[in-house]
Amino acid sequence: MSITYLYTAVILYIIIGSIVALMARKEMNEGVVEYFLSGRNTGGFVAALSYSATTYSAFMMIGLAGFTYSGGVGALGFELVYLSGLSLVAFFGPRFWLIGKKNNYVSPYEMLGDRYQNQWIAFAASLSAFVFLIPYLAVQLMGVGYLLNGLSRGEIPFIFGVGIAVVLAIAWALIAGMKSVTWTDSLQSLIMILISIIILFYVVYQHLGGFKAFFDSLAALEGNVLTVPGPGFFKFKTFLSLSLPWFFFSISNPQVSQRLFIPRDLKAMKTMIKGFLLFGFIYTLVSVFWGFSARLLIPGLSNADLATPELLASQYVPDILALVAMIGITAAAISTIDSIMLTLSSLAVRDIFKNMEDNLEKDQNLRQLRTAKIAILIIALLGFLFAIQELDLIAALSVAASIGLLVVVPSMFGAFFWKKATAAASLSSIIIGSITALYLQLSSWSPFGYGAGVWTLIVSTFIFIILSLFTKAPKKKADEFIDYINKECNKRNII
Repeated sequence: MSITYLYTAVILYIIIGSIVALMARKEMNEGVVEYFLSGRNTGGFVAALSYSATTYSAFMMIGLAGFTYSGGVGALGFELVYLSGLSLVAFFGPRFWLIGKKNNYVSPYEMLGDRYQNQWIAFAASLSAFVFLIPYLAVQLMGVGYLLNGLSRGEIPFIFGVGIAVVLAIAWALIAGMKSVTWTDSLQSLIMILISIIILFYVVYQHLGGFKAFFDSLAALEGNVLTVPGPGFFKFKTFLSLSLPWFFFSISNPQVSQRLFIPRDLKAMKTMIKGFLLFGFIYTLVSVFWGFSARLLIPGLSNADLATPELLASQYVPDILALVAMIGITAAAISTIDSIMLTLSSLAVRDIFKNMEDNLEKDQNLRQLRTAKIAILIIALLGFLFAIQELDLIAALSVAASIGLLVVVPSMFGAFFWKKATAAASLSSIIIGSITALYLQLSSWSPFGYGAGVWTLIVSTFIFIILSLFTKAPKKKADEFIDYINKECNKRNII
């Protein structure tokens, strides 16, 4: 593909995205809540598109397609487990929103610290999020780098794509915070799903004989890619270890759970969840079919993550469609990057450096916003340095990040549903669970054949339950917290 076309497409994307971000800035008010949560006033449609763009990143069209290319249909089940995990949002979403609005929480870990009356919980959870989300941020940068490099047949350096993604994510996050992110997310999510569907149908009907012939060809492939474990990757223990963190993704990943604070009301939240479920189901099928299409048309790739870039760069996809697809995938990656940077910066100012605030509210806002913007630059630099290592298997790295974030799941359940849950239990489960996740992943040790995802959740949950039974809970705060939520949920007929 012509380098001129690629650069032109990137420049147009930068211009349009920046215009949208600047328009969002005009609608922006002052304050920390406005910067991080868009004033808790986001409509359901925009919230749904933003939630989708934040969640479905370069992982889908690059990572999930690559997983499908190498592992077969098990990748579809793996991703559908995540989608089924949205059932958790039906329970946690309204509760997050109700208590977040009442107590003016900005970060989900700030909520945990207050619920258990121990700010070290918020501090420990935030440090854990930094450790595990920086690699996940880097995954998105790698996706853009692989994409531009593959489409240009190596003429555009990998590092150029990574650099472009970093600069845009920083700029759009700094311009107007969450409002800028949600507005640009809305544009980006529409681009990425519409063009991916168009290309899929074009490739299947133009080059693979329609969907019936498509599936017949897949059935004839060596390795039984339409069965599980197929080529052998998705054996049960491997599948469980990879899928378990994905099921809890919506409450374990702070950049996602923080979005539960932004809808203007519960009606907008319901619209957000329904819209995301529809978007997610369609985008999952499209990404998997992309991976299968690449397996049929471009067999023998040594790096499965190159399945999508190689397909787009091939003679099977017209240049104009490939260019728009490139923009769509880049958009998906950048929406996740700026969301992670914004969330991690909010953790820095609300949970890690909270005690450094001034006494006056106005001074607090100014100090927190200034610290947040510095944090965004540092986070971006760390992500860039990690990304340029060019590690393989984007999907596997994404799951590795989610494994570490599982450590807050027991504390989340305890906060909302168990009055006897204690601060000692929460803090210990987060710290020991994080150490477990790091050790198992760095050592590649899988006791009894089960991976780090299974053991991290087991260890964190066991410690949380046992210590809660033998330590004292903050009874007054637990009663206030849970009773308020139950009362409001009953009043609104929320399950």
